[in-house]
Amino acid sequence: MTTPVVSPPAVVAVADQNGGVRGASTAWALTASATAGLALLVAFPPYGWWWAAPVGVALLALAVHGRPARAGAALGMVCGLVFFVPLLSFTGLQVGWWPWLLLATLQSLYLALLGAATAYASALVDRARWAWPLVTGLLWVAQEAARSRTPFGGFPWGRLAFSQADAPTVRLASLGGAPLVTFTVAVAGGLLAMAVWRLSVRTGAGLSRRAVHAGLLGGLAAAVMAFAALVPLPTAADRTVVVAVVQGNVPRMGLDFNAQRRAVLDNHVTATLQLADAVREHRQPRPELVIWPENSSDIDPLLNPDAAARIDAAAHAIGAPILVGAVLQGPGQGKVRNAGLVWTPTAGPTDTYVKRHPVPFAEYVPMRPLVRRVTTLVDRVRADFVAGTTPGVLPIGGVRVGDVICFEVAYDGLVRDTVTGGAQLLAVQTNNATFNYAEASQQLAMVRLRAVEHGRPALMASTVGISAFVDPDATTHDATTMNTQAVLVRQVRLATAITMATRVGSAPEWAMVAAAVAALLASARVRHTTITPAGGGGVTERGGRQITEPTREAV
Repeated sequence: MTTPVVSPPAVVAVADQNGGVRGASTAWALTASATAGLALLVAFPPYGWWWAAPVGVALLALAVHGRPARAGAALGMVCGLVFFVPLLSFTGLQVGWWPWLLLATLQSLYLALLGAATAYASALVDRARWAWPLVTGLLWVAQEAARSRTPFGGFPWGRLAFSQADAPTVRLASLGGAPLVTFTVAVAGGLLAMAVWRLSVRTGAGLSRRAVHAGLLGGLAAAVMAFAALVPLPTAADRTVVVAVVQGNVPRMGLDFNAQRRAVLDNHVTATLQLADAVREHRQPRPELVIWPENSSDIDPLLNPDAAARIDAAAHAIGAPILVGAVLQGPGQGKVRNAGLVWTPTAGPTDTYVKRHPVPFAEYVPMRPLVRRVTTLVDRVRADFVAGTTPGVLPIGGVRVGDVICFEVAYDGLVRDTVTGGAQLLAVQTNNATFNYAEASQQLAMVRLRAVEHGRPALMASTVGISAFVDPDATTHDATTMNTQAVLVRQVRLATAITMATRVGSAPEWAMVAAAVAALLASARVRHTTITPAGGGGVTERGGRQITEPTREAV
């Protein structure tokens, strides 16, 4: 029998008969988990180091490997807090630290579950080492699937896929959506974990041989990421239209951005009238449709004649329909709707899309009486937003526009519903007046992934920035700066071809979730039939069988 030798002791202490790592120092594991969270953070805008995402996955996988599930949960929580606290800091800009840290902690709990599951699956990957990258990818997809749906409809911010807008892997979104991108990044992270493990743990092989194996695994991880560049993207073959995006700006940033009556609306009207002047002077082409952002009308134009008159003036001046973002009163007392309202020069208000996924504790307060006992901050949400029931497919100037509002771009199904409903162009109306550049840049990254996922040109229209056009290959055009008034005019080639991701919808995600569950069940089976004693060898009965364990020692 060959006695396993472990090096360096600072990283691992014991390798078992299947090659599993046991007993890595607690200090090292905590450091690796915290570094994993930091690597995940810088993968996202505004940093944009997309290649750091698989590094973060690898560090967490190494930190929890071979540990009890409870230890894995604690290490996953450390990773989550280091990741989510700064990533979601924009949520606390106007309401203080308490809601921000509560949200970050809630999201971190899902990474704690991931850490526990990954630690639990160590028995399986020790038995079948080739499965480590696959199990890692499956568990990450399952974690994100749960986080994107629970509680209160979930909060998908910070999915691995949303860090990949500049990476080759973004092209995989056209095949299997965001879940396939996440899976690929996590598989690459699992391969990196294997490379580090192979280099660090000696089980009879010489250093040169282990270095070669580690290099091959690292190269395979890079190849997995780079391979996606070969995925062809559909080319738009339909007609082109001229689209204008108006970023009117607001009088002031913060929750009271609309405190000065009609000021936000007047800003957008003024910018549109200036565009109309430029069109008459042949400095700009005449747009066939105009997109205003979320909350561009700070008062309900259906109830306020002065607001309606101002929008009418803008529509007549530009000679094109305008998609207006407005908060509409009702239905019912104390209820409002966050809506995209089509306003034409001839008929005024016509079609309307009502936001289907209002943000809990921001646009409505679940269990308001109970939550008020915890904090009176809930009273800042004076009226609950009512959710819409139909996808945002709006005919505007002869174009079928898929409208999603603000954070809805993070939800797979809400965007896909517009495309299956016939949308030729994706429009994301947003109001970032209560956030900052980091939030806006993260949101634009999601728009870019959605453009690839569904093979559609897309745009983001913001009150204060970032506004931009996006091609179906994720290329960004005319991105605005923050806190400025700007008008973007661009010829856009529409698309009707349906990508594989649009066709299959959430099926790949659910298949991977099922495979993740199967992996955990297989891990339970392995753990039931295999003993890993803390001390020397011996014979142990488990599941009706005798298992002989070799003696192991660290050198």
